[in-house]
Amino acid sequence: MSTALQPTGKLPPQPWMTAPQTVALIKALQADGKEARFIGGCVRNAVFGLPVTDIDIATPERPERVLELLQVANIKAIPTGIEHGTITAVIDDWHYEVTTLRIDVESHGRHATVAFSDDWRADAMRRDFTINTLSCNLEGDIYDPLTGLDDLGQRWVRFVGLARERIEEDVLRLLRFFRFQATFAGTTVDREALAACRLLAPRLKELSAERVRSELFKILEAPNPADTLGLMKGERVLEHVLPEAENLGRLRMICWLETTAIKVPSVRPDTLRRLAATLASDPSGHQALAARLRLSNEQTVRLSTMTSSTLAINPETDLPARRKALYQLGADNVRDLLLLNWAEEMSIEPRHSPQRTEAWLALLETADNWTHPVFPITGDDAITLGLEQGPGVGDVLGAVEDWWCEGDFKADRNQCMERLKKIIGEMT
Repeated sequence: MSTALQPTGKLPPQPWMTAPQTVALIKALQADGKEARFIGGCVRNAVFGLPVTDIDIATPERPERVLELLQVANIKAIPTGIEHGTITAVIDDWHYEVTTLRIDVESHGRHATVAFSDDWRADAMRRDFTINTLSCNLEGDIYDPLTGLDDLGQRWVRFVGLARERIEEDVLRLLRFFRFQATFAGTTVDREALAACRLLAPRLKELSAERVRSELFKILEAPNPADTLGLMKGERVLEHVLPEAENLGRLRMICWLETTAIKVPSVRPDTLRRLAATLASDPSGHQALAARLRLSNEQTVRLSTMTSSTLAINPETDLPARRKALYQLGADNVRDLLLLNWAEEMSIEPRHSPQRTEAWLALLETADNWTHPVFPITGDDAITLGLEQGPGVGDVLGAVEDWWCEGDFKADRNQCMERLKKIIGEMT
């Protein structure tokens, strides 16, 4: 096992490391001669070749001194979690989490009682997974106190210390294990970790909806989330966070369509669509699931459309019916539905003829090239013809619009007006 005092690897220069804002911050933190290092996810992702979105920095400086050093350097500092040693540094549009090295004095969930430290290895011992203990200085020297580099190279997700103890300290780590399994791991799974996850899965109900949703969505964003959700299902973990997930075969196929099978600019990996792929059709649109995960109103409506629409979008759908669906739902919703239907078909029969694939692609092309037609009459037209203002105007207008849609939007304004007159005449 390597020590934290000697670098054991080298990270090539990264844009986020060499950015003037980052260099200025590191120099400010090292003004007293104490080393500041990048730590955790940014180093892990850079080594693995994944994008870096969050930059965490560790320092032996106490939080109060960090604030002073940033003030001297005219860097904005926000004491976001100063009682736990964390300060957010802001330079231009760049945000950095700066945290003092620490050890846990008493563990009680995500907010343990901590003591500040200058021991890099002791700080690593309180982290969740070995691959998250890597740190790196501005020159790219990687420090690896707990063989995280080896584990990352072997695609092995391993808890620091005993899995059960680490999860009992913070139940969120149970879901994070599966998230990292989905993102970084190969085919080998830590059996001790799985046993601990299975044992402690009932405690997932202690987590907030927002934290559960965040981890589930990150699992769904992984290249092959069906494997991980299948693993969670087998270990009786999934039933505590997403019991509605029944169709992992369709999830597997929709991920394949989004990333590998077709190269269409409008088709990209989509987390909510992947969630919908796991769900059985539900006339209520899985409103309870949306409420439980605290989805936004926009997400709830979209999920409901994907899981409750009665419109069949497939190569057998004739052109007028396709265009009617596009008019009623919009191109984005129709694209969701046809991809879900395509994935469903492939989960049953993966081998498609080239002609069948071309037929599905033609559907996508119809959606991509769709221009929404404008209904040529309004409620004012109905009132002008003598209809009393009120709910009846909408009903009559809707009847004309349905007729117009059934005719593939070919009727012009004069024809729609004649239809409107006829319906009003029949009413009176």
